[in-house]
Amino acid sequence: MLPAILRPATRIIGHDLRQAKPAIIDRVGSFYTRLGDDGTTGLLGAGRVSKDHARPEAYGTVDEASAALGLARAMAHSKQAAEISLQAQRDLYHLMAELAATPQEAPRFRVIDAGRVAWLEEQMDDLEAKVNMPQDFVVSGDSKAGAAFDLARTVIRRAERLVVRLHRNGEVENSFLLSYLNRLSSLCFVLSLWENQQAGVERPSLAREG
Repeated sequence: MLPAILRPATRIIGHDLRQAKPAIIDRVGSFYTRLGDDGTTGLLGAGRVSKDHARPEAYGTVDEASAALGLARAMAHSKQAAEISLQAQRDLYHLMAELAATPQEAPRFRVIDAGRVAWLEEQMDDLEAKVNMPQDFVVSGDSKAGAAFDLARTVIRRAERLVVRLHRNGEVENSFLLSYLNRLSSLCFVLSLWENQQAGVERPSLAREG
């Protein structure tokens, strides 16, 4: 059984998950299973852990990050920002799957690699040529979409910290998960500036007056 957080996602990436481990998914049609009523959740692979274990806390936070990106995408003025956000959300589902897998099963779900990190860097390089980079700290809120990308950035940073803990403790092997979250949070900052410009904001609000 898939962890509850990933079961709805099988409609998007189910072919990958099913091909990786068909026996894991025995029923995805129900919105509840009652299996977690004891405070535990299943992993992709053998075994269950407490819902407050570091692993579900990490992939649950990645799910929050994806939802925050979805909010930003819904508000975005720029088609480019929306398309980048959607692709990043799809990457985050793969990232969640790997985090939700036991160390033995994790390689079956490995999609995030150097190529996906490079893709984020390419998006940043392209946008940085279009935005006016501030010379001081920016206060969030100059546009709705910009603020939404700032929110996504902070959630992604929190997810990164939690995945760092798993990696340090030897529970996650793929270091590209860390690189991906790190670059994605930076990209969200650039997307925030880009969306502020798209909304007609000429001068960002800075942390210091003057």
